[in-house]
Amino acid sequence: MQADFSRPVLAIDTSTSFLSLALRACGQTFVWHEDAGNRQSALILPQIGALLAEAGVTAAGLGGIVYAQGPGAFTGLRIGAGVAQGLAAPFDLPLVGVPCLDAVAYQISAPCVLAATDARMGEVFYAWFDTENHRRLSDYQVGKAADIVPPAGCAEPQGIGNAFALGDKPPFNGTVQMPTATNYLDLAAGGRYPATDAAHAGLLYVRNKIALTAKEQAERKGAP
Repeated sequence: MQADFSRPVLAIDTSTSFLSLALRACGQTFVWHEDAGNRQSALILPQIGALLAEAGVTAAGLGGIVYAQGPGAFTGLRIGAGVAQGLAAPFDLPLVGVPCLDAVAYQISAPCVLAATDARMGEVFYAWFDTENHRRLSDYQVGKAADIVPPAGCAEPQGIGNAFALGDKPPFNGTVQMPTATNYLDLAAGGRYPATDAAHAGLLYVRNKIALTAKEQAERKGAP
């Protein structure tokens, strides 16, 4: 199964508090990007409908749907993937999942890029990339920012992602810039990410635990 980028394609990113949508159709890109907080589930379908109407296309006329695969905000990822599956299933549309850290990294072109995002609970999601040569240099990981080390031979690392806005940020130079749904659309159009049907579309998790107990929170704060 392949997405058809000669037809209109929709991209959905709900991996952060932002609701980010992009629809490429008829040589134009129609976008919606807004900090929706906990209103993503209420806004996503109406805003997708508005973009489709603005472009003059229907869900049945899409050549595919691109979605943020993770890692990221657990609830947001599930909202985005669920809506993508719900739109795709009736029309047997291909779905293309793009890992969130890839979208972060490919905002810049360099041989040694650290993509790092806020994972909450005092940790960050991160991975290393050579975006000049389209290679990922490490696994997708989660951990303490201070513990991140570059891969062998990775000189002059450049960092990017909202982890660089944290008090405990990674120990490298970096910018806070985060991608939008348009970045996901551009990456998927390059053909490096496989398409699947709605039934087999999945999310990328690098952390099994999504919340701390009260006891664990107290321990992390050093409380008795």
